[in-house]
Amino acid sequence: MKSKFTILLFDNGSLRPEATLALRDLATNLSDRLCMPVEAVSLLHSHKIDKSNLNGKPATIIRRRLKLAIVNNEHSFICLPLFLGPSLAITDYLKKLIDESVKMSPQIDIRVAPPLAGWNVEMPDIRLVEIIKDHVIRKLDNNQLKGPIKVALLDHGSPLEKLAVLRNCVTDKLRPGLNKKGVEIVACSMERRKGELYAFNDPLLETIDLSQDRSKSIGCLVVAMFFLLPGRHAGEGGDVDGILKNLVLRGKIKDYNKTSLIGEHPLIYSILEERVEQAIAG
Repeated sequence: MKSKFTILLFDNGSLRPEATLALRDLATNLSDRLCMPVEAVSLLHSHKIDKSNLNGKPATIIRRRLKLAIVNNEHSFICLPLFLGPSLAITDYLKKLIDESVKMSPQIDIRVAPPLAGWNVEMPDIRLVEIIKDHVIRKLDNNQLKGPIKVALLDHGSPLEKLAVLRNCVTDKLRPGLNKKGVEIVACSMERRKGELYAFNDPLLETIDLSQDRSKSIGCLVVAMFFLLPGRHAGEGGDVDGILKNLVLRGKIKDYNKTSLIGEHPLIYSILEERVEQAIAG
């Protein structure tokens, strides 16, 4: 695909080097597939990582990259979100950064591609469902886990209700196929803000009860990770691991298995390529 655009593949950002390194791998592979320049950037945080932990190459954030573009007289960009759905980071914060850039350089053309699920959270891209399904089945097969199996589809939790709707829609689309394999699946979040206003995130991982007999703990809980990169939450020793270890200590579960992350599945490139095409087409 030939195009005048430079693609900025961006995530929310993390202080963990492994998240930036994973984002760079995705950008490199996508660039090879598209034959277009693809750069890994973040909205926030990653520029604070010591470059010695990033193979000597410092990370950058979108605001800095767009300011550099104006200095270098670059004019054509596609902001490609590595986000599951239409987060406020895209619809609010990124929009402010773009408006800021256009004000400084009116001729700059910055287009925003749809997130991975698409803009309509009630009709998520079926490839997201296939990725989660594939990850769950691989986990069951590789660990020789047999039904009845309890699976928790876990997202971060958001102050935006439409992202909970996305999580629930993906879960609903997974349920028929997994039920045939003796798998019971429930949607849950890692955390949420306090108050009834944010109850749409419930249940939380730490409070779910998947056992038929409430007096007994369940065996092995399979956690389907609705996360993209290995940052502070989803990475090894991160927040999700801490919650799961605590569930074991409390006797709520006997053991757990986490699936791979969405960004580690090859089908992610098919989605990202299509999002780029959509942005170019306008």
